[in-house]
Amino acid sequence: MSPTHRREFLTDVGRGMLAVGLGSTLAADLGFSTAYASEGAEPMSFGAYDPLIDLLQSTPAEQLQPVLVQKLQRGETDLRTLIAAAALANAETFGGQDYVGFHTAMAMLPALEMTRLLPSERQPLPVLKVLYRNSQQIQQLGGASIKTLMAIHAAEHQHHANLGEEIRDASRRADMEEGERLFSELTDASLDETFNALQPAVQDDVNVHRFVFAHRTRGLANLLGKEYAHTLLRQCVRFCVDNEQQHKKHNHPEPEIRALMPKLLDQYHLDGQPLGKRDPGDTAVELLANTIYNGPPDRSADAVAAALAERIDPEVVGEAISLASNALVLRQGADKWRTHGDAAGVHSSDATNAWRNMARVTDARHAASGLILAAYHTAQMANFPTPAYPTEEQRASIKSRDAAQLIAEAEDAVRNNDQGRAAAAIQVYGEAGHSPDAVFQSMLQFAVSEDGRLHGEKFFHTVREEFATTRPAFRWRQLVALARVNASAYGYNRDDKHGFKAAGYEEACKLLGVVG
Repeated sequence: MSPTHRREFLTDVGRGMLAVGLGSTLAADLGFSTAYASEGAEPMSFGAYDPLIDLLQSTPAEQLQPVLVQKLQRGETDLRTLIAAAALANAETFGGQDYVGFHTAMAMLPALEMTRLLPSERQPLPVLKVLYRNSQQIQQLGGASIKTLMAIHAAEHQHHANLGEEIRDASRRADMEEGERLFSELTDASLDETFNALQPAVQDDVNVHRFVFAHRTRGLANLLGKEYAHTLLRQCVRFCVDNEQQHKKHNHPEPEIRALMPKLLDQYHLDGQPLGKRDPGDTAVELLANTIYNGPPDRSADAVAAALAERIDPEVVGEAISLASNALVLRQGADKWRTHGDAAGVHSSDATNAWRNMARVTDARHAASGLILAAYHTAQMANFPTPAYPTEEQRASIKSRDAAQLIAEAEDAVRNNDQGRAAAAIQVYGEAGHSPDAVFQSMLQFAVSEDGRLHGEKFFHTVREEFATTRPAFRWRQLVALARVNASAYGYNRDDKHGFKAAGYEEACKLLGVVG
């Protein structure tokens, strides 16, 4: 029985009936758990994506890349289709409840975006890197036999005045079944309506992965279209419930944001009011950024709520939060060498970028509360008292003002893990008025080749977007941060052992016939 036929057959008759008819041994041989037989749950079918999904779930990572490269070279698939299938394979396997799994999902769209910046012969590299990681983790959990997401049937539509709040409350009770049942009522809803209904749950705790996963999952839902949007966004409900279950298991206190947020929305009359369009200028933006950076979190949240109440454009408020997050990258002292991965600045920058994007597609109330939460999260990361990179000493080490020489200097600094020199070279390059495009091209190679603790793709994409939406007076800080983070990440694997490229990268280069 081929994988595709097996999936279709199981969808038709259900796991329970098949397991009873075939017996537990043969059922296991066919690749599904008999635990589901007693539940009578049905696996999902993804139509034309099924063959690729089964390939991604059943093939060990080290055997997968030659197959995928052959399919690409024969024109049997393309990079967009591979990412779409990988997103569905990831969702079905992990359901938003596996740490490496959701990190991999968050890197998928940034990897696809990277392909557009590369020459044709190198375009598959970021996608192959993420798919290698995806299949590696699927195999780690048990391969094709593991299905966290099973088919659910749409609940009968009921008239819920506050469906989003009911989903949030089910999450607070750590009630997975009720959360899923409520969310199933949105099966036929639009993407915007569904995403708005998720906001109360997503905004109910301060967790970088909760934020970025919601943003990236919405992007994947947009990529795959309405047919699969509900399945992908369903993972956000499961993530929130799973997170609450962990809180209860470890007796964590109630998140402070749950009391603070309604207080601020009421105090500043932001609950559903239209937001403004005022830009107070560079000095005011930097002052707000410094206020957010210095904290404490409740004061930072209050400052953003007050700014929104003063009719300052949410784009401008988001810009100030982004600059505060960026300061966490630039001001981290040398005593904490690792600025890549789950470092404060990268986490905060990715989270703020997620909230800025989500504020653009949600209603006014959720846009306001999302930006308030972003400021609270940034301040919660704890600020650094050290001066920003590059320091005057680091700047003094850069002698050239020539564009090509400065790029070469930055690349040499990255390869030698010299964060200060890398930051200084890009700072001087920007001050000289050179084009940012060459810097993005230079830094892209490192985001693709290095592990980055599962953050390289996301952070590169974050910096590209934040550079484009930050005013000229401040925008080069974003690229300086990217150079510093790349210098930190170069050669390190997820365990911080040196001398490694990203898993699967060198093999992918050989298969494609390109230099690593």
